[in-house]
Amino acid sequence: MSKFFSADDEDIRKGSTTDVYFQRTEEILRNKGLLDTHTCAEFTVSSLPEGWPWAVLCGNEEMVRIFEGRNVDLYALPEGTLFTPRSKKGIKLPVARIEGPYGQYCSLETPSLGFICYATGVATMSARCKLAAAGRSVLSFGVRRMHPAMAPVIDRSSFIGGCDGVSSLKGAELVGRPASGTMPHALVIMMGDQREAFKAYGEIIDPTVPRVALTDTFWDEKTEAIMAAEEMPGLQAVRLDTPGSRRGSMIDIVREVRWELDLHGYPNVGVFVSGGLDEGKIKELVTAGVNGFGVGTAISNAPTVDFALDIVEKDGKPISKRGKFGGRKFVFRCPDCLEFEVSLEKERPPVCSCGKEMVWAEVKLLENGRRLVPEEPAESIRERVLRQLEIALL
Repeated sequence: MSKFFSADDEDIRKGSTTDVYFQRTEEILRNKGLLDTHTCAEFTVSSLPEGWPWAVLCGNEEMVRIFEGRNVDLYALPEGTLFTPRSKKGIKLPVARIEGPYGQYCSLETPSLGFICYATGVATMSARCKLAAAGRSVLSFGVRRMHPAMAPVIDRSSFIGGCDGVSSLKGAELVGRPASGTMPHALVIMMGDQREAFKAYGEIIDPTVPRVALTDTFWDEKTEAIMAAEEMPGLQAVRLDTPGSRRGSMIDIVREVRWELDLHGYPNVGVFVSGGLDEGKIKELVTAGVNGFGVGTAISNAPTVDFALDIVEKDGKPISKRGKFGGRKFVFRCPDCLEFEVSLEKERPPVCSCGKEMVWAEVKLLENGRRLVPEEPAESIRERVLRQLEIALL
């Protein structure tokens, strides 16, 4: 039994985290001899939170893992795809599709949705923050705001969405990069003196770790910034994490710090800001000359993308509940402008509004429960996201 209030891998794989009505559905269908009925079900979302025009699909790898070994076929858009909730013609866009006997995936609907609903929200908010930063560095600092069992998925999803680094040790291991961080106020407080803390950090911490000093513990930010520059050789940046009760205008604080660093001969020392940031505040601070951002709660507590899983075909015949589009569908995408379209025929690709013939956008991930594609590194998924963001901005 787990010591903490979190489900372990086996709990999730065997369906212990599912909603109870799926267990009752299985019981009824088993008694009626319908549990092995062949079905096709699609993962779609009606709209995106906060008026987002697009989202970054994330969580595919965990979906593959939970369905692996079950007698199902799984198709999906590649992880890291920027997608819209509907095609140009208003049809809900399936981001993934599962086919097989209904009993093979009935009890796993809840966790499979949880994988992509949360991860997609985090990845999307990360991408939006990265865009707002206009080329500056963005680090994911959000793991302390959520249950520690969530740290790996928060960091993986935020990295895929575009964050340049993640703070947790486990998350960094998962994405294949060193963990990113500076120093806490606790270090300065325990040392009892800012200068001693800056000096000790420079002397003791591995020289390959970037030298970034937190400069708002006891005194004015610009005063501590100069202290750090004087005491820590190779200082690359100062971090401002000023609490809201002391901030006033953060833009003016940043400008003052930047001015003083330049005035005292430290033009190469950057200014990094963290604490209560979101995409809107990032856009404002970019104009003040901030070089990088640490974003916490806005990423880890990103709006959830409300995917649903709906049966659209039963025994080879189209069927759906009200409000859904019945029948198995195929998703196509323009390779140039990234526009989507949905078709009932795989063999006849639609033509994009730009005049380019679209290509089938889905990947078959599982066949009869057997994995067809290897796990993709988070780094390559992130690169895919960044390439699409470049195209979307054109």
